Amino acid sequence: MLLKNATLIDLNPARVELSHLRVTGSLITARGWHLRKNAGEKVVDLKGKLLLPGMICAHTHLYSALARGMPAVKPAPKNFLEILKKIWWRLDWAHNEETLYYSALVGAMDAALSGTTLLIDHHSSPCHIRGSLKLIMKALQEVGLRGVLCYEVTDRGGMPERDAAIEENVDFISAHADHPRFRGLFGAHASFTLGNDSLRACSHLAGELDSGLHIHVSEDLMDDNDARAKYHRSVIERLDEFGGLNSKTILAHGTHLSPSDVERVKEARSWLVHNPRSNMNNSVGYAFPTRFGERVALGTDGLSSDMFAEAQYAYFKSRDAIFDNRGRKSEAKMEGGPLDVVNSLAQNSKLASEIFGAKFGRLQPGFEADLIVLDYAAPTPITKDNLAGHLIFGLGRDNVESVMVGGRFVVKNRRIPQLDTEKIFSKSSKLARILWDRAF
Repeated sequence: MLLKNATLIDLNPARVELSHLRVTGSLITARGWHLRKNAGEKVVDLKGKLLLPGMICAHTHLYSALARGMPAVKPAPKNFLEILKKIWWRLDWAHNEETLYYSALVGAMDAALSGTTLLIDHHSSPCHIRGSLKLIMKALQEVGLRGVLCYEVTDRGGMPERDAAIEENVDFISAHADHPRFRGLFGAHASFTLGNDSLRACSHLAGELDSGLHIHVSEDLMDDNDARAKYHRSVIERLDEFGGLNSKTILAHGTHLSPSDVERVKEARSWLVHNPRSNMNNSVGYAFPTRFGERVALGTDGLSSDMFAEAQYAYFKSRDAIFDNRGRKSEAKMEGGPLDVVNSLAQNSKLASEIFGAKFGRLQPGFEADLIVLDYAAPTPITKDNLAGHLIFGLGRDNVESVMVGGRFVVKNRRIPQLDTEKIFSKSSKLARILWDRAF
């Protein structure tokens, strides 16, 4: 396929260029004005529309896609632990095979329509553990997306559930070690729901399988307080003790890590995934992500998979976080400008590249042909110097016209042509009510 007359945009390093792009199979194979149509090649004239690498969500929960609009619990949760107990742990428990599949399916559809081509998911469904990751994979395949999947190991349901979760991770990681579109990580919930035996087992098996550990870390201060009270060490020190802290590890949130723990994370070259909208929604605090260095990615923690929106919230929260509730400046430094957020989006591609051993995130020969076409009527010029400003203050999900994954269009003209979306949404709406009734 030859994509002609596209405004090609790379995020890091920033580059804006009107040119042509050739896709052969699943890869970008050539770029430049000199390209001419080959025999048998399909030509798509983009007429100057923006062409970007596909967005990647570095941490999400597809099991929460049917939570949108669910009834509020009463009395309202008073803290983070009550939010988990009264809402999310009841919702994930309520899932069966059917609701889980449709939750993953509509979540994947939402991601595709938002220009997100790869999801790094962290899953829990205690009443349907074994085979759950294959079910999520099937839903992602229906839409045409890529996925990095894991099941969260926890002690909160007892040892039989814990062992089933461990087996689910081992089986999925082993079966998809060389899959071009799907990989497995070793999932773990959080330090405060994992005893030493469980955390040791997760860390050890992740290393044995050459897979990363994907875990929530210090999302709320209670996680670290629990570790210090029970084990006389921080969450990060617990992970490090059992070998769970390395360059393949994904730490979600990191909202309340101490300066010494931050340094330990950076020395291990672990990934920190910042989830600003979720942190704001749960009132757990602000992570000040720039202190983690370059290995910071962006996730949504299940609040859709719209990375344009997440990037914008990340920027605005960074500007707001230096003030307290009375408008007084705190001791924290200003987090930076739009470019820092754009660089975090680019780091998502680096994370995916490390997991798959492939090249993601640039419009260059040899990179995966995961692309998004944006129909954006720019009111001002777009250059490499102001690209970050357009992304933060202008671009969004509504501009996403078409989406390509691995050289194949999965969204065309704002529709998912291979699916009967109206029928799927009708079914998911009915299942959502059943799910809510079971949960609450």
